[in-house]
Amino acid sequence: MVNSATGSISLLHIGDIFGKSGRRALKSHLQSLRADYHLSGVVANGENAAGGIGITQDITEEILSQGINLITSGNHVWRHKEIQSFIGLERRLLRPANYPKGAPGFGQGLFTTPEGVRVGVLNLIGRVFMEPLDCPFRAADNYLKKTAMGRDVDAILVDFHGEATSEKVAMGMYLDGRVTAVLGTHTHIPTADHRVLPGGTGYMTDVGMTGCYDGIIGMKRESVMPRFLTGIPTRFQPMDAEASLCGAVVTFNPNSGRCLSVRPVRRGGVLEQTTL
Repeated sequence: MVNSATGSISLLHIGDIFGKSGRRALKSHLQSLRADYHLSGVVANGENAAGGIGITQDITEEILSQGINLITSGNHVWRHKEIQSFIGLERRLLRPANYPKGAPGFGQGLFTTPEGVRVGVLNLIGRVFMEPLDCPFRAADNYLKKTAMGRDVDAILVDFHGEATSEKVAMGMYLDGRVTAVLGTHTHIPTADHRVLPGGTGYMTDVGMTGCYDGIIGMKRESVMPRFLTGIPTRFQPMDAEASLCGAVVTFNPNSGRCLSVRPVRRGGVLEQTTL
């Protein structure tokens, strides 16, 4: 919805949806968030939506049925074998663009808001403490050679799925002024550095997880703790309790693509009581 006072548009980017608890939180809170923030579109990271790791066709369709425009992912997207054939058919489910040539699926997507604003979405994955994939910075350059704000799209949202905060900050600065927002996912813990960079790009190192924060990054604490105490591998089990929906609302000028504000969102569960 266009803000009549400022002419701005707001989009929500939802952090890693984790298992059943995260999917329940999505259903419980998304509609109220649409109304509260006058949202014109929603992007969600779904790479942990199936039992805390990976995503399936059925769960993809479940998430999309909530009115999600595009689903991004990351290093766990291939966990369930069925997704390898499905991801090439469903253009609304993305995998990181810097997977090597030959990987199925698409690293970028596009949707149009009800107001006619064209939003490009680029999914990237980091390499620091992650798999040695193609360079995400060069992948971003290649995307921007073909997709320019003001010509091909009116705004560009980047989901950078990475482990290292330094790499994420570097990506934000590298793309400052060239995209609307760079928002981090993967670490499951929301950071407090949401801001608009000097060139007009919104940034947040990690928007957090849509899952249960009473566990350890979404898993039952009793299934994770022995690994830290003994060093012996254990089988992690997803936490199934009330979850918090975490993400960030990006408000931007559709005429320029410049970000006006980035606001963290925490709805439900233990994090809703946190003062922002």
